[in-house]
Amino acid sequence: MADLSINLAGIRSPNPFWLASAPPTNSGYQVQRAFEAGWGGAVWKTLGDPILNVTSRFAAISFNGQKVAGFNNIELITDRPLDVNLKEIYETKKRFPNHAVVASLMVEPKQEKWHEIVKRVEDVGVDGLELNFGCPHGMAERGMGSASGQVPELVEKQTYWVKEAAKTPVIVKLTPNITDITATAEAAVNGGADAVSMINTINSLAGVDIDSWNTIPHVAGKGAHGGYCGPAVKPIALSMVAECARNPRINVPISGIGGISNWQNAVEFMLMGATGVQICTAAMHHGFRIIEDMVEGLDHYLNEKGISSVSELIGKTVPRYSDWGNLDLNYNIVAQINTEVCINCNKCHIACEDTSHQCIDILADASGKSYLKVREEDCVGCNLCSIVCPVDGAIDMIEVPHEQPPMSWNERQAVLSLAQSVKQL
Repeated sequence: MADLSINLAGIRSPNPFWLASAPPTNSGYQVQRAFEAGWGGAVWKTLGDPILNVTSRFAAISFNGQKVAGFNNIELITDRPLDVNLKEIYETKKRFPNHAVVASLMVEPKQEKWHEIVKRVEDVGVDGLELNFGCPHGMAERGMGSASGQVPELVEKQTYWVKEAAKTPVIVKLTPNITDITATAEAAVNGGADAVSMINTINSLAGVDIDSWNTIPHVAGKGAHGGYCGPAVKPIALSMVAECARNPRINVPISGIGGISNWQNAVEFMLMGATGVQICTAAMHHGFRIIEDMVEGLDHYLNEKGISSVSELIGKTVPRYSDWGNLDLNYNIVAQINTEVCINCNKCHIACEDTSHQCIDILADASGKSYLKVREEDCVGCNLCSIVCPVDGAIDMIEVPHEQPPMSWNERQAVLSLAQSVKQL
C-alpha cells in the first residue's frame, strides 16, 4: 500500500481526506464515527459565541437526474455550548491521537476575543486552528465570516492576533465571494498563517417555488441568501486553488475544499497544489462510508502510477497552469468521427451547425446510408462535438502536426512591438 499520510503545516493525518467544518462535524459522536470509518481528519464545526439557528436550513439543486449536484444552506456556526464542544474535542483526540482534529473558529474582530478562544481550544489538545473568514450568510451580517474575509486588511490583522496566542498551526479559510482570492490569501500569509484553506461556500439562492412563490428554502415565508457547495462548485474551487498555488507570495500549504466527491477529485486538487482535501456535501449525501472507496481508489491509483507517497502528487500540474496570453497559438487539434462507433444521433452536427463553426457534414455512402464527417480544414478544435456526444469513443480530438514554432499572444505582441519600434527608427 502506498503511503497516504500527509503533513499540512505540521498537522499530520493518516490520509489526505478530512471532513470540512460543517454539519458532519458538529459533535464528538459524529467525528468519532467518521474516524472509525477511515477519515484522516476533521475540522470541527465552527466554534464561537452561542447563536440560534433557524429550521428549514438546506436546499439542493438536482440536474439531469443527478441528485444534489449543488447544495445550499443557511445554517450558521454551532449552536451547541462551547464547553460541551471542548469536552467532546478532548475526548475525541484522546481516543484518536493519530487523526487530525482541527478547530474552526469565528468570533468578533477583536483581539481579546481571538486570544480567549484560541487558549481555550488549544487547552483541550487540538492539532490546529482554522479561522472561518468565509461564511457568507448569517454571521457575515454580524461583521464576521465573509464580512472579514472580503477585506485583506482584516484578514491580515485577525490572523496576526491569532498567531500572537496560538501554539498550534493556523489555517485561514478563505471566501470565494471576492474578485481575487489571492489578495486575501496573501494577506493571510502576511499575518502569519501557516496554511490556507479554500473555498468556503458561495453566495447563492437555491431557487423559488413557482407555485407558492416562496424562496427555497424559506422560513415562515421569508428567505435569505445562503452558502453554495457540492459538485457544481468544483471548477471554481479548483481554479482558486490553482491561482494561489502558482503565486510565489502564497508560499504556504493549501487545504483544498469545494465539490470534492471522490478520490479522482482529490487527485485533481492535489496535482493543482493542495496538500490535502476537505469534504462535506458528498458525506452528507452518501454517509461516512464513502471514505472506503476514496482510500482504496487513491491507493490503487498511486500503485498504478508507481508513486510511493501521496505527497508526491502535490503541485505537479501547477507549472502547466498559466495565463491565456502564454498559450501556443499555433497548437492545433481537430475532431475525427469514428463511424463504426457513431450512432448517428446527430447531436454533434446540431451543436456545430447551430452554435459553433458549421464543419460537420451529413453525407451518404454508396448504399445511401448517412454518416457524419468533419471538414478538418474548417474545424477549430473547440471540443464541443466531443462534449455533447453521448457515446464514448465516437469522436476523438486529434493533434495536427504543424511546422510553425510555438507562438503565444504575448510573444506575438512583443514581436509586433519590436517591429514597430524598428520601423519608427
